[in-house]
Parts: sequence; C-alpha cells; structure tokens
Amino acid sequence: MFMPQCHLTRATALFIIIIIACAPLTAAPQQKRARNAPPQARTNRRANTESRINALLARMTLAEKLGQLQQLDGEGNGTFRPEHPDLIRKGLLGSTLNVRGAKNTNQLQHVAMDESRLKIPVLFGFDVIHGYRTIFPIPLAEASSWDPALAERSAGIAASEAYNSGVRWTLAPMVDIARDPRWGRITEGAGEDPYLGAAFARARVRGFQGADYSVANKVLACAKHWVAYGATEGGRDYNTTDMSENTLREIYFPPFKAAVDAGVGTVMSAFNDLNGVPASANPFTLTKVLRGEWKFDGFVVSDYTSVKELINHGLAADDPDAARLALNAGLDMEMVSRLFNQHGAQLLKDGKISQATIDEAVRRILRIKFRLGLFEHPYTDDTRESSSLLTSENRAAARTIADRSMVLLKNEREALPLNKVLHSIAVIGPLADDHRSPLGWWSGDGKAEDTVTPLMGIRAKVSPSTKVSYAKGCDTQGDSTEGFAEAAALARDSDVAIVFVGESAEMVGEAASKSSLDLTGPQLDLVKAVHATGKPTIVVLINGRPLTVGWIVENAPAVLEAWMGGTEAGNAIADVLFGDVNPSGKLPVTFPRTVGQVPIYYNHMNTGRPPEANNRYTSKYLDVPWTPLFPFGYGLSYTQFKITNLQLSAQLISATGRLTVSVQVENVGKRSGDEVVQLYIRDVAASMTRPVKELKGFQRVTLQPGEKKRVEFLLTAGQLGFWNREMRFTVEPGEFKVMVGASSEDLIEATFKVE
Repeated sequence: MFMPQCHLTRATALFIIIIIACAPLTAAPQQKRARNAPPQARTNRRANTESRINALLARMTLAEKLGQLQQLDGEGNGTFRPEHPDLIRKGLLGSTLNVRGAKNTNQLQHVAMDESRLKIPVLFGFDVIHGYRTIFPIPLAEASSWDPALAERSAGIAASEAYNSGVRWTLAPMVDIARDPRWGRITEGAGEDPYLGAAFARARVRGFQGADYSVANKVLACAKHWVAYGATEGGRDYNTTDMSENTLREIYFPPFKAAVDAGVGTVMSAFNDLNGVPASANPFTLTKVLRGEWKFDGFVVSDYTSVKELINHGLAADDPDAARLALNAGLDMEMVSRLFNQHGAQLLKDGKISQATIDEAVRRILRIKFRLGLFEHPYTDDTRESSSLLTSENRAAARTIADRSMVLLKNEREALPLNKVLHSIAVIGPLADDHRSPLGWWSGDGKAEDTVTPLMGIRAKVSPSTKVSYAKGCDTQGDSTEGFAEAAALARDSDVAIVFVGESAEMVGEAASKSSLDLTGPQLDLVKAVHATGKPTIVVLINGRPLTVGWIVENAPAVLEAWMGGTEAGNAIADVLFGDVNPSGKLPVTFPRTVGQVPIYYNHMNTGRPPEANNRYTSKYLDVPWTPLFPFGYGLSYTQFKITNLQLSAQLISATGRLTVSVQVENVGKRSGDEVVQLYIRDVAASMTRPVKELKGFQRVTLQPGEKKRVEFLLTAGQLGFWNREMRFTVEPGEFKVMVGASSEDLIEATFKVE
C-alpha cells in the first residue's frame, strides 16, 4: 500500500496516538462471551472489556456520565420523542424505553454513533414479556406446562423478533413469586412456588440471551421486580411489603438467584416498600445480596419513576435526596424520572455522593453495552424486520406452547374430548370471539387482528357438516342480560354448548388488582342460563389469574382452564376440546374457593393446631372448607396415570450426601398422554418450622396406553437445606418425608433420615 510521506508535529503525533489508543472502543472485533469458552479466554475478554471501559471513563465529562444513567420513554407508537436526538448528541441519554422498529432505532443510533463526541451507543429497551409480534401464552399459562424448555423456546422466538425490530433489551422475565391472585401482575410470573419459579426464570433468561447475548437474534434480559413485589399487602399493586428475611431468602429470592446464575445482564428494582426501605433505594437487596453475596456484575435499572416515588414513600425529603438515596444504595439507571441527571452534579459537589459511586454505575452500564456488542454492531438490518415477524414457524410454536399450557380442571363422564362430526355446536360467551383478550397484558407489538379466537379455531376444526352457531350473550362487565335469550336458544338447538367466560385483557396485569375473584358482570348468570337448557355445557376459562368458580365446577360436566393463550389461542383451544391434543397442564398456583381464603398456597406452615374437621379449635373457617378449590400442581388428562412403587436409594444419608428417589409411572388409560410427576419433601422437625411440603423436583413423562416407566429424581443438600435463625443455609439432621405424585395433594410418601 502506498503511503505518502508526512511530517508530524509533536502535537499531531500525540493526537494520532490518542486516536489509535481509543479506536478499539468503536472498532474492535466483536467480543464473544460464550459460556463454554476456555477460562483463560473468558478472563482475557473480561480484562479487555474493563480496559476499554476505563479508557472511556477517563474521557467522559460528569454530564456524559450522568447521561448514561438516564433512560427516557418514547412515544406509544414506538417512535422517539423530539428531545431525544439532541440529548443523545450531547451525551445526555444512554437508553430509551419503548422506542422500537428498525427505522426508529437506527435513526437514533446514527445520532449517537455519528454526531456525539464519544460515540456511545444507545440501549433500546422494551417490555417483551410473552412475545414481541407473535404472542405466546401469558407467563402464568406457560408455567402451567411445567415444561421450562417451552418457555425457553418462546423467549428465544420473542428475542429474535425483537432483535430484528431494533430492540436490544427486554424488561423481562418477571420472576416475582405471587401467592395472592388479587394482584393483577400474577399473570406475568410463574406462580407461587420458588422451585418452579426458579426453573422458569433460568429458562427464560436462556431463551432471551442464549449463551452469548451479543450474537444476532438474542437480546439482553432483565430479571424483575427485585424484590417481593408479588407480596404487596392486600394484593394491591405498588403497595407495601413486610416480611422476614427468612421468607425473603426461602421464597422470594430463589427465582432471582436462578436468573443471576443463568447470566442475566440486568435487574430491575421494584416499586414496593420492603420492610420500611423501598426497593429502589434498598442497600440490603441492591448491594449486600445482589452484588456482595451473588457477585452480580450487570446493572440495576429502576422501575418507571420509582426513584422519584421515594418521596411519596416518605424515605426522601425531595428530588435531590431521592437521587442520593437510590445511587448510594446501588441503583444504576433511572427510568423516566430525571433526578440523577438533574441533581447528580450538585450532590457530588456537596459530598453527598462520591465520584466512585457515579463511575461504578456508569461502568456497570458500559460493561453490559460492550457485552451486548453494541459498540461493534449498533444498527439493525432493516431489511430483515418484516420477514422475521409472525412467521408461520413462529405461529406454529405459539400454538404448540398454548396446547401444552391448558389445564383440564374437570371432565365428568368423559364430556371431553368432543366429536368433530357433531350435528351442531353452540359457541357462547363474551370471550368466544374476542380478538384482544387472548393476547393478555404486556402483549408487545401483538395485533388483535392476528389473533385466532376460540370461535375461529372451532370452526376450522370441526367437520364441514357441523353447524357452529355463536352468541355473545353478555359483556365481561356491566349488567345487561339482553343476549341471554339468544344464547339459551342456540344452546337448546345444539348438541353441546361451549361457554367462554373469564377476564378481558384490561382486567389483568399492572394496576389491575381486584378485591373479588368472581366472574365479573353477568357472566356467571349466562353460564347458569345456558346450563338450565339441559344441554351439555362445557366451560372454558380465558383469564390471567385464579378465579373463584365454584358453581361452575360443581355443575358443568367439563371445565378447561385455557388462560390467555396468545395469537394462536383459538386453534390451541380447539386442539384440546376435540382431542387432537391431550391436555397435560398442571396449575402453578392454588385456586381458592373464595377470596376470603387468600393468601392460600400449598407450602404453608403446619401451625400448632392444623385443621381437623371435627375439632372447632383448629385452624380453619366456619363458613368454607380450609382446602382450595384446586391445589397447586393439579391437572387432569384424557387418559389416566398410576404412580406407584416409591423407592429410595438409602434410608440414611449424610448432610452432604445424595439420595435417589424413583417411582413407577403407568398409563392405565386408553390414550397416549403426558404426566407431570412431582416430588415434594418435608423436614419433619428442625430448628425453625418448615413448610408442610416443598416442591423439589418434577419431570414430564410421555406414555402410550399401557406403557410403564421408572422416573428418577436426585435429592441433594441444596434441596434439603434452609436458612436458619442466623441466616446461614444449613442441612440439619433428622427425619424427612419424601412425597411423589400427580399434584401437591395426590401423593405417595416414604421417609429417610439425614445424619
């Protein structure tokens, strides 16, 4: 290559040296961080990343550092706000929320990479909770599959669609444990159990991020809401949480720990007050546990304006005080409110925050941007966006996952599956042809017009000779019963009536707490009117939380929990109703008989006076059984399974030993099907009271009619221990019960001892 001669002054030479030294910040080869890379290679990559961060920090002004700590919201349609380009140009904005679409993100990214001084890329975030354009079943429904691999698959597809639309960061998964169905956001998580919740947390992080989230079609994940947001008092969103550290560590921490162990890059702090210290300014959770104990080295983002809300909580006196408390506690990025940006400089000048605190927050954010590959690959290939969304393959996956997420709650006299060549079917209910509600809350960029409704799915499934009639009957809210007569007439003229009731989309999710879990509006009366015709009445629930449906369960011959099943909900419901798919879902959360039982969950303590039917002075109610309507882990099939011959590899193990537990599972019915075999333990007597049972393993098994299979579980110290009075994890000697079965109530048991 020809290079012209040139004469350099000392200043010019120094300038060139600086450019060469800093060039790797924007032009270095893409850094991979696959988890199977050799340890030395990983160490070298980490060291290289940290050196690049140090070089960049040395060049940043205080305003630019505070800019990296700022996330601002875009417009509702995915476009950015008019102020965003100028803020990015000046280095005053590090991330956006809800800006999406390759055209929009590329336009803003070009400002960062072409017009800003330091060329630090923008991080584009969006709530991709259960799908981006192809919408999958709500997370609570996916957890009903008891198949974390399905959640990993749906998260992977969602990541690909989001990536090709310019989104690099999903504010998911939500891994809050929820024991109170009055809380609307129970729909976003995996239910009430920490073991099941941890399994789905790991799976969703793997699905979103893969082994290396800098590669194409993967996005950065965010475990939220740290922590105990699902335990707010009264099930009221944003409310206070007060609980022991033991309960935090036993119940609410495990899914977050699983997400961190799976490599999650970011964590979101919660809205709630936790034991008197709001989660967005809580040094115990943000620093001591997350960074100190768990060695998390990603960054923490606040929830929407939760920094400014420290004033309403009564922790902060004013805006500067709120910024001080959050930053010093370990929060890194502020979502939407601008207190770090507005008051950081003065707080530093006054000595209320340190330069080291600011630099560490910036370092964590830059570290993730480097790991994400944003410096090397800041743009999205806009030619791939439209072709990657809502593909036939993605829709097929959504249908399969919805198939496996439904729970058969009742099937008296084999009312299901239905015959496809019935003469006539009445499809009834406010949710039978609702295009929006199957998408649920936080439905990404999903579109109602793409949804297959139950009515559409049934019509596509049955024989052309079958007459399918439809009547809405009523709305999910209000009190009008004008449509009852039409619905009852259709039912009388049909072989069978299928009634779709539950919750519409706006009744679930954030800010959707409810004081009643009954069906809203005149829906229950509609079911009664159809049932009164004497025709077989199948009830399908479309909902985002457990509901109190005692009358329906007592009177309808079959009840199917279909949840909010996403884009392909209608086809999946038809698959199950007509027997092309054998339902195999199990409840990840307890269904109460009445809201007065709430909170009700399977892994409770025994009390000193456990319930006895004939003893008044025991722990129960006068007006309702103490038992749930449906227990955790419950779900029927179109076939029957028998679980027998529980065997243990030993009767005595050491505190660090292992125990193999096995059972025989047999399909004693006439159809092939899946059974979810569940393993629970109970520490009979310990230095602290222990739950009556705790889930410690589960396996999904597929069996043909008459087929038998031996299923094995391995119990280790990590599954037998607990956090003692000194907050140390320990395995204590003594007797343990081990229970295996088809639900938390249908179990066989044996005992062993730890020496």
